Amino acid sequence: MHSVSLPTCSIDDADSDLYRQRIIAAKKQLGDKVMILGHHYQRDSIIEHADETGDSFLLARKAADSSAESIVFCGVHFMAESADILTSDKQSVVMPNIRAGCSMADMADLPDVEACWNELLNECQLNDPATRENPDSPALKGEAYLVPVTYMNSSADLKAFVGYHGGVVCTSSNAAGVLEWALERAGENGKVLFFPDQHLGRNTALAMGYQDDDIAVWNPMLKPDWNDLNSSKFVLWHGYCSVHQRFTVEQIDDLRKENPGALVIAHPECDRAVVDAADASGSTEMIRRYVADAPSGAVIGVGTEIHLVKRLNAQYLDKTVVCLDPGLCPCSTMYMIHPAFLADVLESLVAGEITNQIVVPKQIAEDAILALNRMLAITA
Repeated sequence: MHSVSLPTCSIDDADSDLYRQRIIAAKKQLGDKVMILGHHYQRDSIIEHADETGDSFLLARKAADSSAESIVFCGVHFMAESADILTSDKQSVVMPNIRAGCSMADMADLPDVEACWNELLNECQLNDPATRENPDSPALKGEAYLVPVTYMNSSADLKAFVGYHGGVVCTSSNAAGVLEWALERAGENGKVLFFPDQHLGRNTALAMGYQDDDIAVWNPMLKPDWNDLNSSKFVLWHGYCSVHQRFTVEQIDDLRKENPGALVIAHPECDRAVVDAADASGSTEMIRRYVADAPSGAVIGVGTEIHLVKRLNAQYLDKTVVCLDPGLCPCSTMYMIHPAFLADVLESLVAGEITNQIVVPKQIAEDAILALNRMLAITA
């Protein structure tokens, strides 16, 4: 088997046994009253305690299906918000560290998106159909309409904005189907406003057969280019993932030079050139399946967060799974979920105290559920 070195940066804890014992003891006392969810990008010393692992939306649905009184979400803030939106009022959703956010999600905030929305409507002389109560309003089927689509990696108030304005949420797995739905709703002269990740939007649109001329980028810091915007079908927010932004075509070339025949899969949050150069592109779940299905002895370069890559390499001993960026360290915000914080929040629950609770206001939750339910109806 080919020899490929893993990154040299430290990605786990050297002194986690004390925290491990505290977590185990607290979990034993809480029993089925608590469920711990661990996103794929979490460190091993968190994943070992997770009752369920997966991507953000899968975990939120696992929380909704659970009868646990408390959901401890080991991920970033928008993920815990989604879990709170989908769970019942009798359940509490908490985070080990509420400072764990997402830089990409933070690139699109509600005031900026509202300003963009209003400018696009005014410039294109579009009408807001006010479909809050009726997602099947005839106005949605008319011409020249702006349909908002937000990636799951966004705040609850943006999901609510989308729900209120007749739009929908998407994941990296179902983005193509969701965008097809949005385009049909928009009509022949309409547009889709997609946020916050421009790369997922662009890669998906191009894979659907659209061209560069069909795509424009909205940067809230710059003066709009109305020539590009007016001629586009997709208006993409100028956002990106700081981790997936690091991967390059040169890294793919280097891997293939060292290992002829190496396979490459990249997350669709990567730059277009990286996705084009890869053998495949897909969500974290698709990446896991791709590695599982690869032939024995394969060298597989993966363009995504290092914890998932390292875990896959350890799981498939007959294959060599490496990160495309040999110097990549963990996602800095995911890494803020430390075992010490997990132990603290569990011990608080044992003591009858709910700390670091994530609560989405009722109206925001109701509007966000509209957008989430539309996504589920599209992808069912």
